[in-house]
Amino acid sequence: IAPMVEAPKPPSSNILKENGVLMLVEEFNQEKIMPIVAQIMEYNLMDDDDQPEFLNLIINSPGGSVHSAFHLIDMIKSSAIPVKTFGHGIVASCGVLTVMAGEPGHRYLAHNASTMSHQYSWGSSGKEHELFAKFKEFEMASDRMIEHYKKCTGKNKRYIRKHLLHNTDEWLTPDECVTHGIVDHVWRTY
Repeated sequence: IAPMVEAPKPPSSNILKENGVLMLVEEFNQEKIMPIVAQIMEYNLMDDDDQPEFLNLIINSPGGSVHSAFHLIDMIKSSAIPVKTFGHGIVASCGVLTVMAGEPGHRYLAHNASTMSHQYSWGSSGKEHELFAKFKEFEMASDRMIEHYKKCTGKNKRYIRKHLLHNTDEWLTPDECVTHGIVDHVWRTY
């Protein structure tokens, strides 16, 4: 009987990491964003000669926890290395918050992307005093979102409430996202 020979392993490739490419292609939660947060921190701690000129964050997500999204957004905004954002597939809810947080002039949306903006939503239950406390956080999170939209889009609160954060989900074409200041460019692949 011939001895078992282990097949050679393919060489590992770090080409994405070496070129500053990060991907969030799932729901926003702490488990999913922490590797991205940690990687942005690592890039910023590298010797200047080893750092990429830009970080490139690819987003394809239906949304998720707004608190996790703002954790990632704070890291993007505090990065000394500018972060370009690229929306593909579905860019909804927290995905919109994050794609608009990219480096101004370097926020892209693929021409086939589906994009949705909506008001903050959060399920809650509990005793009366617990609900009042949760309502305060609900109001603060809504205010945080409005301020983020204002800073990233250059639009005022009235405009944002009318076009982007009104009573129903707002599905947007990539060109509408440019008009509303969510992204700077539509990336046309063909």
